[in-house]
Amino acid sequence: MQIDLTTEESGLLKKIAQAAETIHVPAYLIGGFVRDKLLGIQVKDMDIACVGDGIRLAEQTSGLFSGKPKVSFFKTYGTAHIRVGEYDIEFVGARQESYNRDSRNPQVRPGTLKDDQLRRDFTINALAIDLTGTNYGNLIDPFNGIGDLISGIIRTPLEPGQTFNDDPLRMLRAIRFASGLGFVIEAGTFQGIKDHAERIKIISQERITDEFNKILLSSKPSVGLDLLYKSGLLKYIFPKLIELVGAEYIDGMGHKDNFYHTLQVVDNISMHTKDLWLRWAALLHDIAKPDTKRFEEGEGWTFHGHEVVGARMVPKIFSAFKLPTGENMRFVRKLVEMHLRPISLTKEDITDSAIRRLLFDAGEDLDALMTLCEADITSKNKFKVKKYLSNFQLVRERLKEVEEKDKIRAWQPPVTGEMIMQTFGLGPSREVGEIKNAIREAILEGDIPNDYEAAYMYMLEKGKELGLAQVKRKT
Repeated sequence: MQIDLTTEESGLLKKIAQAAETIHVPAYLIGGFVRDKLLGIQVKDMDIACVGDGIRLAEQTSGLFSGKPKVSFFKTYGTAHIRVGEYDIEFVGARQESYNRDSRNPQVRPGTLKDDQLRRDFTINALAIDLTGTNYGNLIDPFNGIGDLISGIIRTPLEPGQTFNDDPLRMLRAIRFASGLGFVIEAGTFQGIKDHAERIKIISQERITDEFNKILLSSKPSVGLDLLYKSGLLKYIFPKLIELVGAEYIDGMGHKDNFYHTLQVVDNISMHTKDLWLRWAALLHDIAKPDTKRFEEGEGWTFHGHEVVGARMVPKIFSAFKLPTGENMRFVRKLVEMHLRPISLTKEDITDSAIRRLLFDAGEDLDALMTLCEADITSKNKFKVKKYLSNFQLVRERLKEVEEKDKIRAWQPPVTGEMIMQTFGLGPSREVGEIKNAIREAILEGDIPNDYEAAYMYMLEKGKELGLAQVKRKT
């Protein structure tokens, strides 16, 4: 395998090599940049390890660039950072690490390049390019990381138990790399994750969530989610999801495995969007099925109201994961609650009123909702899938027709609360709310068109019914 550098990248590395030679320290490009470049992935983050003072090397390197980029440094860990153009470059002195059992923060002491490579999480992340003198450009690969990269294998440089015991976050990283790169976790390494899964409890929720989101954003999230389940990690980081696992049978009647159905839905939606929150909606769309599962004689298994119960669970789940609880949470909650609505519209003789209500309730999130509903089709019967998708296409066409006619999407009331109060001389009151709601319902039912004149006349009519007198204006 060959590393192909751009002209800009080559220029950056030569300046780093020049700075290293000036202060007489061996320097190496190491880790993720080398891995991704070998895989043909564009990357803008460089890690430089030197056998010496990483902060001093960063300062020396900064002085070689016009404008002298600012050096940010952390003396505790001997790391420093500069930004040159689009590239973030981190410098660190090669080091050895040791860990206390209750913390993933290491105790650090200077070491050799080999020491630094040994402390790396995986063989594919321990690859280094020599930037020193006559060895410039040589690949240093003490653990056959190139072989693992070619074979698509995630493996630890050290005995897996030590690697994961030292820093349990590496277990999530292994699964994230497997999911993101399409690699396989080597059997001994995966056993190490299973053996030390409980250690994930010492990791902060923020770090867990960051890795979990990266798994959700991978091209096929089901790979990572299934590995989380099979490794035992999922029961510590998202136990509610495990309740979806398995199918139960009574009198020969069973339901589908909602865990693997959910994974398929997440994969399906990932083929159409990179939106993290839409993927979260797919992950949570059936989260309340275990809580609403009932067996009814003659009917079989039911999950009545799981969409409503699931929507109520979203804020608590977001809080537990320390995810943002504002607009993104509301978006996910809305889609979970509404994910069954478009299905009812695939039946014959659906009224324009039902279409208008979906347009009104979904608003600007209609396209996302329809994408989720289509992803929710996971039948193995190709003819059923084709039929369901065809039905949803008809719904999309009906939605478009009604929207073009009635302009309900992103709806704003033709008559505002302020207009109602001025017309009848009212302050904020129950009557104002009743009139606003009546106008909205009349438009959604198709009783009046969605325009100002019709709404204004309907307002006067409802005001009269409520015994309200129109205020006369002075001329």
